[in-house]
Amino acid sequence: MRWLDAGVILPLLAGVVFLALWEKQFYHSIFDLKKYQLPLPSAIAQSMRENFSLLLSYTGYTLTEAVLGMLVGSAIGFLIALTATAWPRWGGGSLTMVAALNAVPIVALAPIMNLWFGDGIGSRVAIVTATTMAAMAINAYKGMAAIDPLALDLMHSYAAGKPAVFRYLRIQNSLPYVFTALKINATASMIGAIVGEFFFSSRGLGYLLSNSIKVAKMPLGWSCIVLAAVAGVLFYLVVERLEKIFIKWHPSARS
Repeated sequence: MRWLDAGVILPLLAGVVFLALWEKQFYHSIFDLKKYQLPLPSAIAQSMRENFSLLLSYTGYTLTEAVLGMLVGSAIGFLIALTATAWPRWGGGSLTMVAALNAVPIVALAPIMNLWFGDGIGSRVAIVTATTMAAMAINAYKGMAAIDPLALDLMHSYAAGKPAVFRYLRIQNSLPYVFTALKINATASMIGAIVGEFFFSSRGLGYLLSNSIKVAKMPLGWSCIVLAAVAGVLFYLVVERLEKIFIKWHPSARS
């Protein structure tokens, strides 16, 4: 009951107070904002009701881009980590290259990916792939490298070969790091997909948000922001649930 009070009731109460102050235009008066600049929650809710089918369809489209891109980017990042661990001399430089790619702004990647993959869903998937590789590669490599020397000696005492060491020790030890990267990528993928839609897209929340701002339909634009946030949180919770299923042996999962 104490956890319920602290973890659920207090955040809900804070959220209700925040929305009530927003509806009463408290923030408008503090920051000197007009209602067309910051629509009221009631106006946003009305816009969501009026455009529910469109918003739901575009949310699904953006979420598809995010999920596909994250899966591809995370898979490539994991393979890079495997290569860097198995062959440090040849694979170590790939981590540096991935980190350098991650430093490139999304707004710079978007035109390049559109030129390479066209203006369809492939370009946004490629953007998300590029933005999610680094977190997985670096975290997975850290997990594979940070193994207990005693465990490694035990594997060697049983005459375990390199594939067995990777399968039963290094990859197993990397799983908590892998799920940490997946949780990072769950939110980063939504950002990448939406920003990519700002530039080249005919569907999705980013496309609808950009058009809504251009024609001053701010309640509709804020509806896109709300749904993007909800989709990102749900995506994160799904990954968190999978983490508890696949690494029940880890102390963090037991706690």
